[in-house]
Amino acid sequence: MATVSHSLLPLLFFARVSGLAVAVLVLFWPLAFKSSFLTPSLSQQDLIYAVLHPLLMVIGFILLSGEAILVHRWLPGSRGLKKLVHLGLQGVALASGIFGIWTKFQGKDGIVANFYSLHSWMGLVCVSLFGVQWLMGFLNFWHRGEMRRVRIRILPWHVFLGLYTYALAIATAETGLLEKLTFLQTKRNVPKRSTESMLVNSLGLALALLSAFVIMVAVSPKYQTLQTKFFYSDTTFSS
Repeated sequence: MATVSHSLLPLLFFARVSGLAVAVLVLFWPLAFKSSFLTPSLSQQDLIYAVLHPLLMVIGFILLSGEAILVHRWLPGSRGLKKLVHLGLQGVALASGIFGIWTKFQGKDGIVANFYSLHSWMGLVCVSLFGVQWLMGFLNFWHRGEMRRVRIRILPWHVFLGLYTYALAIATAETGLLEKLTFLQTKRNVPKRSTESMLVNSLGLALALLSAFVIMVAVSPKYQTLQTKFFYSDTTFSS
């Protein structure tokens, strides 16, 4: 049973604090600023979709995928258990991302009207890559018929694509916040120094801090050494 390195405890703590701040801010925004966040002319169904999209993409997709990355560091138990929890959390995150994008397909102006911006393009690419990553992880780390040397060959790409996709998700969320804030300031006359503007900026900063702490934990030199030894010596699923 692996133990958490004391040097990583502060990073894990700040990752959780940042994640909690992100969750609180993304929940508080539409509740506290309904008049500007939501378009009054929208139907009840469209209003629900408008709120669900940021919740699913930030809390469901980003926070859960980040937690899945951290699982290997804090979860006690066997390697198989950690893999199972990691795969499960990533699966829920993928489902949240797909459903989050689906909510934008339900817009009253049609599909094209909701997928014209850099934010929307990055979102589609990010969720698609995430799906490929999840499938690659499932096939190469859980399929009992795979050869051990195949898993060893795939591991660096699995790690790279996982961290790249997570960083891309953060960048996509940041472009979404910028897009929404620009719309509020130009179309809804929300002042640049208003409480809502500061809240959105704080949410963007919290996301940036969250990604920094999660990635720092993942690329910790000591952790990478242990992970490399673990995967190269793992014979549990060898054929």
